[in-house]
Amino acid sequence: MQTLIRYYGFSLAFSSVCLALAVWYGWASTENITATLGILWIVFVLSILEVSLSFDNAVVNATVLRNMDPVWQRRFLTWGILIAVFGMRIVFPIAIVAIAAKLGPIDAINLSLNNPEEYQRIVSAAHIGIAGFGGAFLAMVGLVFFFEEDKEIHWIAVLERNINRFSTVPAVEIGLVLALIYGVSTMLSPEDANTFLTAGILGLLTYIGVNAIAALLEQHEAKKRTAGVIVKSGLGGFLYLEVLDASFSFDGVIGAFALSNNMIIIALGLSVGAIFVRSITIHLVQTGTLAQYRYLEHGAFWAIIVLGAIMLLSAKFHIPETITGLIGATLIGLSFWWSVRHNRREGSGMIDLNAAQDG
Repeated sequence: MQTLIRYYGFSLAFSSVCLALAVWYGWASTENITATLGILWIVFVLSILEVSLSFDNAVVNATVLRNMDPVWQRRFLTWGILIAVFGMRIVFPIAIVAIAAKLGPIDAINLSLNNPEEYQRIVSAAHIGIAGFGGAFLAMVGLVFFFEEDKEIHWIAVLERNINRFSTVPAVEIGLVLALIYGVSTMLSPEDANTFLTAGILGLLTYIGVNAIAALLEQHEAKKRTAGVIVKSGLGGFLYLEVLDASFSFDGVIGAFALSNNMIIIALGLSVGAIFVRSITIHLVQTGTLAQYRYLEHGAFWAIIVLGAIMLLSAKFHIPETITGLIGATLIGLSFWWSVRHNRREGSGMIDLNAAQDG
């Protein structure tokens, strides 16, 4: 119980505040108990949806975060919360409307509050570009993990070993993502295809750019270490994680409109989910869970590849967010179970070895 409070106490308190605000907003805007309870229910469902879609995000965050300096870990978990909650769940949808409808920020906010149907239509119309950008970025994140040249641990051994055989081929991940982007674009109208291709290429360039910045910073830090200077920077990793967070947020923000077109309700629900993802990340990093369950990362990165592919395909086909969340949860659940089974076998092996030595 103390462990839960330690890692999830703030998230539970934040959730209580958001749910209380949902009740207040529901009553203030409708003065009807049934309608207020309906708004509260939507906020709750949105928060669950966001957590289910983003659990793999937490695992990947922990993978990167565990190698960062403690100072930058704290900055990601504090500054990152503001960016994730305020930036992606509130500012991002408003920015889409402002750009697409050529409105000022204040007019976009007024539109979201006073004409939610039109606000939803404009955000949904931007889905092609969002799917191209977010899908390309996430697909790159997942593929790079499995094409890592020195990878020794394999979960789905037959598939992962065969993938890893091509790890020495330069830019093989970029080629695969470009092929998928082009393949989906051929199914779209000329105008949508142009938007999709442009967004997909920008997603690839963003991934390459963020990693290039991280590499340059690491080289700079390595020179300082050689000179005997203590280095505390983790800016490259921080930028990478923020872009990754943003890419994971796209489908949640767009999918939220299936439940509500009210900006306040969406922001409250998704913010609860975002805070819990941060708590899960902290839990994974500080307890060393990734080291204890050797296949958990593999499940998360397979889930990311699937999410990236689904985002790209969603430019043509409607795929319910529930299915996306279930696939991700299934892959992570299976990788966790496989890890537990491996740990039990290793433990049994150690016990048998000790017994043999005693005998």
